[in-house]
Amino acid sequence: MTLVVLHNISGEPRCALVSLYSEFSNTCSSCRPRAILADMTDILGRPEAQLDDVSFDQLKQLVGLVDYDSAKDPFPVKSMDAVVFVVGNATQTAWFYQAAFGMSLIAYSGPETGNRDHKSYVLKSGSARFVINGGVAPDSPLLDHHRRHGDGVVDLALEVGDVDQCIEHARSQGATVLEEPHDVADSFGTVRMAAIATYGETRHTLIDRSRYTGPYLPGYVARESTVKRPEGAPKRLFQAVDHCVGNVELGKMDYWVEWYNRVMGFVNMAEFIGDDIATDYSALMSKVVSNGNHRVKFPLNEPAIAKRKSQIDEYLEFYEGAGVQHIALATNDIIATVEAMAAAGVEFLETPDSYYDDPELRARIGKVRVPIETLKKHRILVDRDEDGYLLQIFTKPIGDRPTVFYELIERHGSLGFGKGNFKALFEAIEREQERRGNL
Repeated sequence: MTLVVLHNISGEPRCALVSLYSEFSNTCSSCRPRAILADMTDILGRPEAQLDDVSFDQLKQLVGLVDYDSAKDPFPVKSMDAVVFVVGNATQTAWFYQAAFGMSLIAYSGPETGNRDHKSYVLKSGSARFVINGGVAPDSPLLDHHRRHGDGVVDLALEVGDVDQCIEHARSQGATVLEEPHDVADSFGTVRMAAIATYGETRHTLIDRSRYTGPYLPGYVARESTVKRPEGAPKRLFQAVDHCVGNVELGKMDYWVEWYNRVMGFVNMAEFIGDDIATDYSALMSKVVSNGNHRVKFPLNEPAIAKRKSQIDEYLEFYEGAGVQHIALATNDIIATVEAMAAAGVEFLETPDSYYDDPELRARIGKVRVPIETLKKHRILVDRDEDGYLLQIFTKPIGDRPTVFYELIERHGSLGFGKGNFKALFEAIEREQERRGNL
């Protein structure tokens, strides 16, 4: 197992973080790919005609894709490859995501497969892939990471068509390269990969799996879920990752926005400042960057000066630094998803009746596919912009620390993030902060 030293923006060593993939990088050269897959990416960035039977047209509506010319992109990203976690108990966490989030176990690496350092479970739901890692060996660097941060996201892995091109561009723009481009291979084929550092102790692993047919990566074996789904449950509860939100320190948001612009060629999609994103007690600032077709979206938040501690301050305190705050999951039936997850014990933020009874809201929203009374019953938020509308709801933090949580989002044309709901959302978060004694 290889240790990788991360650096802060000044270039000074910051801390050690394990390379979760490095043990598979020195694969025997006699291994030969069993199949070579054509790279079917087009200008919209669709990696294949279908992703786990989620069609491209469905994906386009789910996450709000737009047209763009990838030929002009210096760092062309196809999609999110995986959200990679480090947790205190990977076995139980993987069970939780299967039982409560309806995800399917597809691959595994651990002591039984020759990986003595940690266990790793790979879960899928539509095109969304989570990788859950937990240290096994007493000296595993994952245990050190978890002692500091608790359960959290360590890697927002991205699928790209040309790893070497992306790394060459990133390096030329001053990015810290954590892993040089290299191949990993087994009987299922070859994966090319590399990694760069982003905010906090988060990384972007860049992966080209166009020549690979295995369940995840070399070193993993196929594994099927043994968790029983409730009778009549939907096939899946969500189909894709819509966006991943990062919290950074005061004064660092613009730095990281410019970093994504420069290093990865991402575009500025939206920004929220001032009264749009404040309550009577706390405030924050947020800007959104995305790749050209909006398949990968990264909102970036920083705290703002206010009367009390904001949700961003609370996160930075308990995570001990910048990191991924929440992951938005795209669903085509938010009612069914919320009902199933709530029945499995997932807790959602409460929105007061006054939100739904507001005549201004009803006039602004107009007709949506779900009656307001049904949204009120499930405490789901609704917002409309010039492109359409969206439905959304947020979980409470899912771990012991008040850090990582989830959003469920159902888009109907809207390319936004629920700006009209920010005040109601932040007030709901503040109520939870107050109960924890952290406001």
